[in-house]
Amino acid sequence: MSKNRADMWAAPAYGPAMALDMHPSETFARLSERSADYHRMAVALDWLAERWQERPSLDEAAGAVGLSPFHFQRIFTRWAGVSPKTFVAAIAHAEARKSLEAGASVLDAAYDAGLSGPSRLHDLFIAQEAATPGEVRRRGAGMTLRYGWAPTPFGKGLFVMAERGLAGLAFSDGDDEATYADMHRRFPAADWVRDDEAASATALHAFAGGQGPLPVVLIGSPFHIQVWKALLRIPVGATSTYGQVAEWAGKPRAYQATGGAIGANPISLLIPCHRAIAKDGRLTGYHWGLARKAAMLGMEAVAAGH
Repeated sequence: MSKNRADMWAAPAYGPAMALDMHPSETFARLSERSADYHRMAVALDWLAERWQERPSLDEAAGAVGLSPFHFQRIFTRWAGVSPKTFVAAIAHAEARKSLEAGASVLDAAYDAGLSGPSRLHDLFIAQEAATPGEVRRRGAGMTLRYGWAPTPFGKGLFVMAERGLAGLAFSDGDDEATYADMHRRFPAADWVRDDEAASATALHAFAGGQGPLPVVLIGSPFHIQVWKALLRIPVGATSTYGQVAEWAGKPRAYQATGGAIGANPISLLIPCHRAIAKDGRLTGYHWGLARKAAMLGMEAVAAGH
């Protein structure tokens, strides 16, 4: 197995900042609250994902989920850190080409200066493992994977940890068994060990300002890893088309294969397959739901200052 390590990307702090002197139990409780708020807002986010280009009003969005405008705004702002109006505007400003052109120069300048990324970002250390076709066919044989459940700003998360870092991140909307089965089928021959404590620690590191880089392990075929690396070129707060991702991966005509590789990404959010959108600007499908895709894009756009 060939291995290559590179400090390639920075992941945003998703949502409201948490106090640096907050006790870990308080931080975890706050993260749990935001996870619950996401599920309360899921219907609204699904509705916004279909209509964000229309810039719906607060009353329209609140009515879609059966809440008063006051209660809808209070819960939404507690989850996102900004009002629904600002959130929708941020999604609108994350249009593919304009945002990519503007964002890329900012990110490139940060790298040129020796920085990991703009403010409010934390480092993500990518430990790439490019498997041979035979190793891919063995689907995790010889690996021990610890897994567990923990809250995230986008609902209940399933974290899968390999020896050298996070190997998988998935989400549940109530059917935990289906989420686990979806992740397990990616590495069915591995030895799976339940470890909720490790999952909680990883969640705090990823979403509550953990210190130092977050180790992430990419496990896949060389082509899949090439596509995942291409996704990492899309700056926070921006989007790009599937065609552009295929071009960056060195396969400009392989749209179907590139789409399959994007769909096979086991580390949701941190390997940003949610930033790939249709050529006409539609959000299109996302393995974990359009509501979650809209939530991720909106929160990233807010963090990037759009």
